[in-house]
Amino acid sequence: MLTLCGFSASNYYNKVKFALLEKGVPFTEELAWVGQTEAACSPLGKVPYIKTPTGSLCESAVIMEYIEQQYPQNPLLPAAPFAAAKVRELVTFLELHLELVARNLYPQAFFGGQVSDGVKAKTADQLEKNVAAFAQLAQFEPYLIGDTLSLADCAAVVHLPLVSAATKLVYGRDFLADLPVRDYLKRMNERATMQQVNADRKANTELLMARAKAKA
Repeated sequence: MLTLCGFSASNYYNKVKFALLEKGVPFTEELAWVGQTEAACSPLGKVPYIKTPTGSLCESAVIMEYIEQQYPQNPLLPAAPFAAAKVRELVTFLELHLELVARNLYPQAFFGGQVSDGVKAKTADQLEKNVAAFAQLAQFEPYLIGDTLSLADCAAVVHLPLVSAATKLVYGRDFLADLPVRDYLKRMNERATMQQVNADRKANTELLMARAKAKA
């Protein structure tokens, strides 16, 4: 039995969880906050990580590839090499060029901090450019690569809401507003698997906030 370790407020944890649910892979969950991870399983103390009968794995991209190869049912990666590469291309854009850049805004958007004007300006410039590039790759018809759910959607459903929310809260406008993201996320959130992910995320976020207040 596979064990998914981390916490449900994490977008990268939920990327893996959504994939497992969509593929119908049996798994259990083990709560592990940042700072309380097992060093042998996650040397950098990051989440998520998984425990398998043959050992542990960390880094969500690696975990997703393992799951796809180990559990081939309900595939989330096309069999054709070029089509599979196009999915990985979208995942790279979502994580490296959108979410990672927008993360500069999270201290102010979500945690009561403040981001300097210089960081705001640089982040805005990067996001404007990167969102336009992403728009050339994503199809949203009805999934990111067309008519098939893929690993790209597993990343999109957890990252795009954060990019939208962070930009709207910091700049007063959603940088993804010109893309069909809202309708896409509405469709995705109607899936039973995503409803489970969202319910668990909400409950865990409340617990996370309670822990933060207790430490303050």
